[in-house]
Amino acid sequence: MTTGKTVGAWLAMLALCALLGFWLTHDPTPAYRYRLTVEVETPEGLRTGSSVIEVETSESSFPHSTVNHRVRGEAVAVDLPGGKTLFALLRSESDVDWASRVMFMLAPEAPRSSDDPFLFRYKNMLKLKGPITLPRMWPPVADLPQRSAYPMMVTFGDLADPTSVERGDPDDLAASVGEGVVLKRITVQMTEDPVTTGIDKRLAWLDHLESYRTIPDNPFTSTLPNEIGGLRAGAAGSN
Repeated sequence: MTTGKTVGAWLAMLALCALLGFWLTHDPTPAYRYRLTVEVETPEGLRTGSSVIEVETSESSFPHSTVNHRVRGEAVAVDLPGGKTLFALLRSESDVDWASRVMFMLAPEAPRSSDDPFLFRYKNMLKLKGPITLPRMWPPVADLPQRSAYPMMVTFGDLADPTSVERGDPDDLAASVGEGVVLKRITVQMTEDPVTTGIDKRLAWLDHLESYRTIPDNPFTSTLPNEIGGLRAGAAGSN
């Protein structure tokens, strides 16, 4: 015999399934992809590199309002004269989640009257047309001072050795990659192109970092994980 409690439980389950089905077919924060392009002037002419990055976003209101991101993609590699390669990472100097925020930061902000400021700005972000040139700095927001809008940049003294990583100054690339090398601009653009892969062909050690971390007295253990971690994100790498 079916009781009132049983019927109520079934109705609640059906309502939950209907809500889940609606959410899956009417996702207000669909995954999106963008192309990150770095242009560098060199004594031998303009050199460019680009990478397509995908961002999945979910908004939760329980137990408190949060926004979660999942990024897939890899750093931009720009081949320079003299055999050097400049990598623009998926993080910035101050933000390990830079790759998941950069497009959102470029979208118009919501008016004060907006019921859901995040969703309002997210929808505006999806309408962005490109390419859009990144500003050098993000303006101050609330308690945050102005900060770099550029991704962190690194080079390697030896591409076969992760411990040879060095940071590059976007305002003075010549100091790390050679005289006459100047960053021209960095752009982002919404795209439907496939996510970029293949950085492991350049950096064969990327899937074997643990062997480097176990070397006694290796400075890599304490000083380099942040840079190395920004080379790739997603199922095949770190986020």
